[in-house]
Amino acid sequence: MLIRNFKLLSTNREKQNVLSIIETGLEAALPWKQLGKIVFHDHLFLCGKKFDLKKYDKVFVVAIGKAAYSMAESVNSLASITSGLLIVPKKTKTVLTRNFVVMQAGHPLPNKNSILAAKKILEFIECVKPNDFVIFLISGGASSLVALPDGITLEEKKIATNLMLKCGASIHEINCIRKHLSKIKGGRLLEHLRSDAVSLVMSDVVGDDLTSIASGITYYDKTTFSDARKILKKYNLERLVPKSVLEHIELGMQGKIPETPKRQKIKNRVVSTNKICLDAMNMHAKELGFSTKVLNCISGDVKDLGIKIAKTLSNKKINCVIFGGEATVVVKGKGMGGRNQELVLYTAIDLAKRNANAIVVSVGTDGVDGKTNCAGAIWMSDQKIDKVMPYLDENNSYNFFKKYGGLVFTGPTGTNLMDIGLVLRQ
Repeated sequence: MLIRNFKLLSTNREKQNVLSIIETGLEAALPWKQLGKIVFHDHLFLCGKKFDLKKYDKVFVVAIGKAAYSMAESVNSLASITSGLLIVPKKTKTVLTRNFVVMQAGHPLPNKNSILAAKKILEFIECVKPNDFVIFLISGGASSLVALPDGITLEEKKIATNLMLKCGASIHEINCIRKHLSKIKGGRLLEHLRSDAVSLVMSDVVGDDLTSIASGITYYDKTTFSDARKILKKYNLERLVPKSVLEHIELGMQGKIPETPKRQKIKNRVVSTNKICLDAMNMHAKELGFSTKVLNCISGDVKDLGIKIAKTLSNKKINCVIFGGEATVVVKGKGMGGRNQELVLYTAIDLAKRNANAIVVSVGTDGVDGKTNCAGAIWMSDQKIDKVMPYLDENNSYNFFKKYGGLVFTGPTGTNLMDIGLVLRQ
């Protein structure tokens, strides 16, 4: 079971049902569930094309992201892999053969190891010969785990990234900035590749946009330096980001720095999405006898989403609302928390206003919500909610749930398909 404190939280039948639906969604997110449909018997079936891996001299794996280890482990069991390179977050537990080199790097902000990892990948693929084959395995977190700043220092890139993460920008906007401050993102990594290759991608982005997932590291880029400049202006960050960041973007706008690649070099395929989790949850909820409504691709500020989710439950014909996607949070306080915990609280506030007797839960499929050690939280209408605003004003949702109960723990799950949740009317 992925939810470690499942029994502790299941204090009644309703909570047990809610958590079992969430557990179903988390299990559906595991990489092997989908990779086994694409890779088997040393063949790879992708985009209507069949790749016979046995015709190549060597087959390599380059895996980057929160799901890098579990994806590589799956592919290694399904095909004859010569060797591989894995870039994973700190403290990721790995047990692989000696043929795999594992490097741990920074997340959600890049660190020195992120630069070392980027250079190691370049060194690795530059040694790949024309008659070899590379399978890239890409998942959420890759944008931070590998970094090779262009025209700025690592510290300056960290400052810019941190400002973007806290201002309420979408992941598409954050990654636009990242791509235009990098020597490898937005498809630039592939400028060093001389062999055939494919990229299998797990989506942690609303809309499953390959140009944005992992900052399009094995794809290409639709955005421009001008777009990056507009985003900084939109969030009033022009005077807050380091001067070198603004100068670099402006040089790009003037054509003095080459734009990111605008054409696809290798086949990329999204192999797993948040919708897969929601479909599994919906099926299980119906098996339990609930009437459901599914909200796909939710995005935007947690306050607005809380209202939207609670309002959906007002339909008397529906007693279970399942939702998935990724909320954004404007960080103004100095507390501990995460978008899932805040989303649960804002939804709970609106449910309480409607006098709804309900349970709400939201978790990150990667098992980590914000900078906390939990995946998310669960709230039931008999819990305190009247004293919550001082916690939310300080972005301190973690300590609210720590005091009143409801933190959901899974630990790192080895996958990353955004967030999943549901509201159940009792």
